[in-house]
Amino acid sequence: MKKSKWRFWLFLLPALISFAVVVLIPMLIGFFYAFTDWNGIVGSGINFVGIQNFIDIFARDNSFLHAFGFTASFSVCAVVLVNLVGFLLALLVTQQFKGATLLRGIFFMPNLIGGLLLGFTWQFIFVSIFEALSKSTGWSFLSGWLSNPETGFIGLLILTVWQLSGYMMIVYIAQIQQIPESVKEAARIDGANGWEMLKGIILPLMMPAFTIGLFLSISNSFKMFDQNLALTQGGPYKSTEMLALNIYNSAFGANEFGFAQAKAIVFMILVAGIGVTQLIITKKKEVEM
Repeated sequence: MKKSKWRFWLFLLPALISFAVVVLIPMLIGFFYAFTDWNGIVGSGINFVGIQNFIDIFARDNSFLHAFGFTASFSVCAVVLVNLVGFLLALLVTQQFKGATLLRGIFFMPNLIGGLLLGFTWQFIFVSIFEALSKSTGWSFLSGWLSNPETGFIGLLILTVWQLSGYMMIVYIAQIQQIPESVKEAARIDGANGWEMLKGIILPLMMPAFTIGLFLSISNSFKMFDQNLALTQGGPYKSTEMLALNIYNSAFGANEFGFAQAKAIVFMILVAGIGVTQLIITKKKEVEM
């Protein structure tokens, strides 16, 4: 028994060391810097400023509050659309027809592409292709697609839905396939049509997958950085700047690393709070098969 426990900790030790080096130690160092005025330059003086950085987030830096509002609005829309499209795609590809397996691969493929590459790809579509279509068709709404906040918001939303819906589809496929065929067959015998079966059987039994899907899409939407950087760079005039990009600009643009770290801590608390609240609410609605 003792030998078994020794082996267990021996195999676990590399993972624990990696977690401490990559996650735990940097997080503790970051907490320390959040209470200083460190500017990121090696050898420069570091002064302890207490909670002044946290006060300045709300008293001095209006861009953080604007970024939070934009990120929250974007996340609500993205979470709804990503999960809705992912669920509809899952319903489609779980039907018995030729080519369903091929469609699963096609729908999932955008998730395999890096965020920066996706951002630059869609930037080319919105700027070059949309501009060419605008000139050839006279549709003025296609011109300057990323030059105003409204269409920039829509552009980020299109990119996110296109990238993440395939991943959510895989999550929902796994849950749909766990629904017993006997339950569906019993509903058909009782005269339930497609809509009644969806509303009364499939949706309630999908709640465990919805819990996972909502959590993943909420965290991914709030933490979005590379797509925001590549597609709009927060422009025009920081109107489409999300929280992660705002923190990055504070650190590497203004060299306020201590201030940026304080923002990151507030950001972490916000995302964790929203995520845990969502898990508690949706977990209560789950039913057993």
